Amino acid sequence: MEYSSLKNSEKLNFSKPIISSVSIVFGSVRLYSTMKPEGVILDWDFRKLTPEKIFKDAEKLIDDTKAQYDFVGSLDIESVSYNSVIKPLYAAEIDFGTRSSFLGFVQHCSDSKELRNASYEADKKLENFAVDMSLRKDIFDRLVALVNKVDITALKPEAKRFLERLVKEGRRNGLHLEESQRERIKEMQKRMSDLSLTFGKNLNEDTTKLHFSAEELDGLPDDFLEALDKDEEGKYVVTLQYPHYFPVLRKCKKSETRKILATAYQSKCMNENVPILEELIRIRKEMVDILGYPNYASYIHEMRMAKNPQKVAEFLTSLCDKLQPLWKKEKEELLELKKKECEQYSYPYNGKIDFWDTRYYATIVEETRYSVNKEKLRPYFPMEKVTQGLLKIYEEILGLNFTEEKEADKWHDDATVYRANDSETGELLGYFVLDLFPRDGKYGHAAVFPLVSGCLDPHGNRIVPFCAMLTNFTKPTSDRPSLLDHDEVETYFHEFGHAMHHICSKAEFKKFSGTRVERDFVEAPSQMLENWCWQEEPLKRMSGHYKTGEPLPSDLMATLRASRLANAAGFNLRQIILATFDQKVHTETVTDTEKLFSDLYKTILDVETIPGTNFAGTFNHLASGYPAQYYGYLWSEVFSADMFESKFAKEGVMNPKVGMEYRRKILEPGGSVDADVMIRNFLGRDPTMDAFLRKKGITV
Repeated sequence: MEYSSLKNSEKLNFSKPIISSVSIVFGSVRLYSTMKPEGVILDWDFRKLTPEKIFKDAEKLIDDTKAQYDFVGSLDIESVSYNSVIKPLYAAEIDFGTRSSFLGFVQHCSDSKELRNASYEADKKLENFAVDMSLRKDIFDRLVALVNKVDITALKPEAKRFLERLVKEGRRNGLHLEESQRERIKEMQKRMSDLSLTFGKNLNEDTTKLHFSAEELDGLPDDFLEALDKDEEGKYVVTLQYPHYFPVLRKCKKSETRKILATAYQSKCMNENVPILEELIRIRKEMVDILGYPNYASYIHEMRMAKNPQKVAEFLTSLCDKLQPLWKKEKEELLELKKKECEQYSYPYNGKIDFWDTRYYATIVEETRYSVNKEKLRPYFPMEKVTQGLLKIYEEILGLNFTEEKEADKWHDDATVYRANDSETGELLGYFVLDLFPRDGKYGHAAVFPLVSGCLDPHGNRIVPFCAMLTNFTKPTSDRPSLLDHDEVETYFHEFGHAMHHICSKAEFKKFSGTRVERDFVEAPSQMLENWCWQEEPLKRMSGHYKTGEPLPSDLMATLRASRLANAAGFNLRQIILATFDQKVHTETVTDTEKLFSDLYKTILDVETIPGTNFAGTFNHLASGYPAQYYGYLWSEVFSADMFESKFAKEGVMNPKVGMEYRRKILEPGGSVDADVMIRNFLGRDPTMDAFLRKKGITV
């Protein structure tokens, strides 16, 4: 995963020898040891945490970081140097990023509402402080002076990239503008930070529960029902968490039940979050007006592979047009199934696909045309077996060894800590935590949280990375282990790919470590690794019936693999709807997000949304992390499909030589080089869309 220990000549070098009179403060959390890489110790023992300690640690971090910035800001602008400017700023970046990541992470995983609330409040304060530091003109002026003073072409490529990026970010923050404009941008960035955090907190804290009788849940398998809680009236309690929501939408025969659940999900946090999102959109537009960009999407895309909104619009429109003939056939099949079922059960038939129908009838297509019954597949994917197979597959492909750290502290019994070493050299590469099951207050989707970044410290010693993977897979019951459906297996592989991107990083600077690549490329490495969930040998390795241990039978495997293109047009057109919604609110003046979402659904899928609902209230990508960037899921798939088809599919999906080349050329660089350069280095040519289109069922 990583190269062997760095030699002195390979250590971080901003100019020549680094001589510093600056005291580098790393605070009370022991991040790493300069003697042994095993010294990566992040204090995640929640038994030591109290709300008061969280607030105190946040204040201490603010004081430590401000001291570093104040030092740089006080330098004589005529005598700035690499050592006096870059080294303390870089030390502050590492220290602040790591300590603040942990303090903010608590809100996503703690069982204690008091700790979650304290983490949320501390995170808000730290985010606002980060805005203050990013908008310090005294720092920006000294960076500009440094660029003008020295020959930056003499720097190592990554050091040059780091310095140029700092100056670029300063200009994108408006630090070259007059004071009144800078102050307004600061106000807006702080407001946006607060709004984004509140949006996510509202979703995490949602505890909506719906109550249904056994008759109302007709079609759901017995083991699903047995795993549900019951209320005092004997009704089943269904939440909006994925392990409840998707099975009901896919399998429940009662249209009214599906409608009730879909309505609740599409309305989740709507009253609280839609106004937040709409305010965020307005503020983003005002900010880029001051900065001189035509719209917020242009501001974002400038730093992405796409470069401008026009390319994104052309990409989405072209793909949409290519998928429409396939969707026409898919929709006709869904309607025919609905008509037959209505006749069979004497249900009223309205001649159209309702919003809550698509997943249900798409599931029937899989079961009838492809003979794929996901519930029959589920017993072959017990969590323990899938995890064991997944880890072994990643070990073999990427040249790694994973070892469970059984004595390590952890924040919950569901969490498991692992160490990753290079299988050839034994070098310690990093640590990751798997926290896989839902619980109240936990982050509600699937994501990898990079808590400590793999990079060089200011003295040239490598910091060992650490990350946490949070998911919400089906929980075990008293008489059955956790059994995953195939979609969950695919999600598992995808998210673990992000963890490996983080662990495998060999970037020197934190700013470019791991997944800190262009946002419209960041999904590509994980999407590429999803392919293993559809290949015969990996499927055998990660499957085993929870009662007999028998791997997935050949007939079930064949039908599963054949079903990969099932409902492909409908799924991808929905992704286009979300991406187009994202682009429109960030390129045009949109006053009614509910109407826009409804109009797009009707135009692209010819399906009406549920009146009185607004999916924008649950669209967390737009509130934090992915604004104007949701297109990246499809955009990056162009590269993931090409990488898999051109290399692994041809030379062997378990080929360790190709896997090591992938690790070296795609995972290790992080964002230290442009994504298009990494792709060309791996493929040996420019990428094409052909493999991507074939994957979507489109004839090339």
